[in-house]
Amino acid sequence: MLISIVAPCYNEEDVLGRFHEAVQKVAEELLPLGHDVQFVYVDDGSRDRTLVVLKELADLDARVRYVSFSRNFGKEAALLAGLRHATGDCVVVMDADLQHPPELIKRMVELRGQGYDQVIAKRTRTGEGIARTLTARLYYRTVNRLVDVELVDGVGDFRLLSRRVVDAVLDLTEYNRFSKGLFAWVGFPSTTFAYTNAVRAHGRSSWTLRGLLNYGLDGLLSFNNRPLRAALYLGMGLLLCAGVYTAWIVGAALVNGVDTPGYVTIITVVTALAGVQMIMLGVIGEYTGRIYYEVKGRPHFLVKATNVERTKDLIP
Repeated sequence: MLISIVAPCYNEEDVLGRFHEAVQKVAEELLPLGHDVQFVYVDDGSRDRTLVVLKELADLDARVRYVSFSRNFGKEAALLAGLRHATGDCVVVMDADLQHPPELIKRMVELRGQGYDQVIAKRTRTGEGIARTLTARLYYRTVNRLVDVELVDGVGDFRLLSRRVVDAVLDLTEYNRFSKGLFAWVGFPSTTFAYTNAVRAHGRSSWTLRGLLNYGLDGLLSFNNRPLRAALYLGMGLLLCAGVYTAWIVGAALVNGVDTPGYVTIITVVTALAGVQMIMLGVIGEYTGRIYYEVKGRPHFLVKATNVERTKDLIP
């Protein structure tokens, strides 16, 4: 069985060598079990010498495939490129910063042998701050009440996928991709095991607070239209409240006569309704923006350098 290891890279020149040594060691351990390994690296428009290191690795190891983007298109595009260029019977997706322990690949392959199409590594939150842990749990609890698929806290991109899962994911061609949700949406028999997340081997994470918020918003909007339906329900609720308030004002005027108009009440109601309207317009705008990008039909990425066959997303 051929196993493809897909690793997106962004400014990883200082750790790529160690990562490749680690996965090479795993490949040597899998070889006596009848498994060959292929390495697929995707350079997501790095600004350092990541591409140079990848070329050096390819010269030293014929099993290495690399794809380098013309600019930074994001991790979702890098994952898509890796899956497109992986030819293995199953694919292991992992980060190149050594936070995903390469030694767990053997366990994934063993569980794959039991018939599972997805073998998912779920990291524990040991060592994380209380605020981040509570925020993550609150996010997943909220999102799972809204989206059409189940997103599990601690489950990310580190997983083994069978060929039919990979093909199913590649058939999903939407531009706005949320791989964690796509993996859950395609289904197939899956199993999960826990592991302790390792510390980055070098540098700092490229994820910012704004990036995490946008990523979380993508997860919320990519798999349901419930925010739009919530806007409808909220509008109906506000209309009902307005009707009740109007009836109360009319009743009070008939019983007590017309009193001095309530300036504070009017300003408060107008301000609150304006805020609700802006929120609802923002929700509608988010969905409209996604439609806008889908209709354009642009490629998910452009490639400036590779040692594999060209695809439709490569530049002429």
